[in-house]
Amino acid sequence: MSGLAVRAAAAVRAPEGREPDDRAAALGYFRDLLAPFGEKPDEELFAGGRHVRHRDLADLLVADEGVGGSRPELLIVTHALPDVVPFTAVAPYLTARLGGRAANFAIAQQGLAAPFTALRIASAYARAGRAAEVVVAVLEQTTLPTPFPLVHDTPLVDSAAALVLGTATGEGDGPRFVRAHSAGSAADALGREPGDDGTLLVLGPWVTKDLPAHDGPVHRVVPGSYCTSVWLDLAGHWREWGRDHRRIVLCDTDPRSGRTHVALFAGGEG
Repeated sequence: MSGLAVRAAAAVRAPEGREPDDRAAALGYFRDLLAPFGEKPDEELFAGGRHVRHRDLADLLVADEGVGGSRPELLIVTHALPDVVPFTAVAPYLTARLGGRAANFAIAQQGLAAPFTALRIASAYARAGRAAEVVVAVLEQTTLPTPFPLVHDTPLVDSAAALVLGTATGEGDGPRFVRAHSAGSAADALGREPGDDGTLLVLGPWVTKDLPAHDGPVHRVVPGSYCTSVWLDLAGHWREWGRDHRRIVLCDTDPRSGRTHVALFAGGEG
């Protein structure tokens, strides 16, 4: 048995908002950021947000016993939407909360592909013997200084998920990450993966067309998330999914790029 298996996970959905204590500094930053483009922040929109920072989401994830007790050697933070205020480097902040020894970085500017990329990187680190324990965190906050249809028309809620992955031993393992890839359509992406009755297909809220035939069970993620989509439900169900299904295929289509991203995990007899 090889690869990285899920050891613990946590999910956060729609946490309580906070009263911003840094609103003036944030608005000053956004004025400077937007001015070269002839734009300015929408102060009413910004004031009406929930102001849940990436740092707040990280703290909520660490409050979970399984995540908080991890001591990773590699930690990757992923997000598709920016932080409400970019004044905290969250990857090293989260690393400090989890023992302080992990190589750490963030992946952004990839839309909902970012967590899939993070798993490929984590797998490479494990194969090279550079990380026996990895934490992948997926963060999504919804307070922005200008209107963004993806956030405000969907609408999205603040959310986060974290996976603690450890070197698979074959004893007591959760679902084991096998591979991740992308394609121009759901049909192309899912056509590379098994579709028999031993496979659970987990579809994110953005997969709406081009689905190939699938003989096994299907789990649909409810709307309200973007980058966190399938990872919220994996964090909530990884034990039962790993026990009850030979394979778990996670799939979502980025509404901005149109590309579909897939991750395969082995569970059960996998």
